[in-house]
Amino acid sequence: MSGVGAVFERVCDAIRESMEETQTPGAAVGLLQDGEEHVAGFGVTSVENPLDVTPDTLFQIGSITKTFTGTAAMRLVERGDLDLDAPVRTYLPELKLSDEAVAARVTMRHLLTHTGGWLGDYFEDFGTGDDALARICDTMSGLPQLTPVGEVWSYNNAGFYLAGRVIEVVAGAPYERAVQELVLDPLGLEHSFFFADDVMTRRFGVGHHRNEGGPPTVARPWPIGRAHHPAGGIASTVRDLLRYARFHLGDGDGILKRTSLDEMQTSQLEVGSIFEHVGITWAISDRTGARIVGHGGGTNGQISIFLIAPEHDFAFTVLTNHQRGNEVAFAGRIVALQAIGAREPEHQPMDVDADEYLGTYSSALFDVELKQEDGRLVLATTNKGGFPEKDSPPQPSPPPVTMSFYAPDRLFVTDGPPGEAEFLRAPNGSIAWFRVGGRIMSRA
Repeated sequence: MSGVGAVFERVCDAIRESMEETQTPGAAVGLLQDGEEHVAGFGVTSVENPLDVTPDTLFQIGSITKTFTGTAAMRLVERGDLDLDAPVRTYLPELKLSDEAVAARVTMRHLLTHTGGWLGDYFEDFGTGDDALARICDTMSGLPQLTPVGEVWSYNNAGFYLAGRVIEVVAGAPYERAVQELVLDPLGLEHSFFFADDVMTRRFGVGHHRNEGGPPTVARPWPIGRAHHPAGGIASTVRDLLRYARFHLGDGDGILKRTSLDEMQTSQLEVGSIFEHVGITWAISDRTGARIVGHGGGTNGQISIFLIAPEHDFAFTVLTNHQRGNEVAFAGRIVALQAIGAREPEHQPMDVDADEYLGTYSSALFDVELKQEDGRLVLATTNKGGFPEKDSPPQPSPPPVTMSFYAPDRLFVTDGPPGEAEFLRAPNGSIAWFRVGGRIMSRA
């Protein structure tokens, strides 16, 4: 067995072990290095109607879709039809936001780097018609502006609705057809789809929620709203994602210039503790000892990760059908990175007077409370609902985790699923925001 094959076997062992621990029903994994590809599937598609997961099983890839939106945008840039630094009003003159100055200034580059600054988690349903994206964009004036445009990275799904709308206006086609013609078809991604009607005729994974009192429960509804497709609408397979990885690792296949792919993978803004930089849609980090370019995804009970290491001709993806799939994916990632001599950083706890930081912080989808319990610093999360639809009830909240500071204003999980969080300071030195799960949160 090759060295890559041996690593893949260890990856599979780690994933199976984590699936059992987290009660994750199913997962698929793919690994690519130096042109050598390995794929596998584990478990079942659904606890209610179980079918074996194979490498050809479709999963929702959630926000990995954002990188497809960015790739489509870069194709339009190369055609001369789109300028990332022109005001969005160049293409959407009717754009209205809560802050008129932001509406006049915001660009596609801001949208594709999560730096628009307004509330990003907004999931109003506007039906299944071709006008869904236009309609949701027409209502974004109701979203409060939280930070100045271009200054703070905070995960922003709504920004990608606008980006998708720009793409369909410039391309002269509904967003899904534009991405099909600009990305999916040219790359030969024959097992990647936006619509449930296409997915339901094939083997596909069903999301599941945690259930502390028993086995996981099926998550409903299955699809996300059509208006949200630019932020997270694709369902795909590990084989298709490795083909997509080959494209972003290679010379562009005559579809995009290597310079455009490099621009996507180049830092546009420093982020912080979650990862160091944001590119054009990509998260970029080198703290493992290798430059990692990637994205994660989460829908209703489905969690996925996708990453490439360009200097090592390496790619890795895990697709799962459980709310705790991030733990499964991370277990596989730790082992997979060994193939390129990389490893996750090991933080050392440091003593910090935590009184200044304690309290409850609020965002659109969840609240967190940072508190002291028996000498430990504990973070408790309470889900509030509102996803995948505006009126969706809260998903089960995760158990509290123990955290510790490892640097000023930066924390990591010491007992629980891996994760980090950080505090952002105002110019006067006071705490302005607590950034958890990529979202900036204000003290309640």
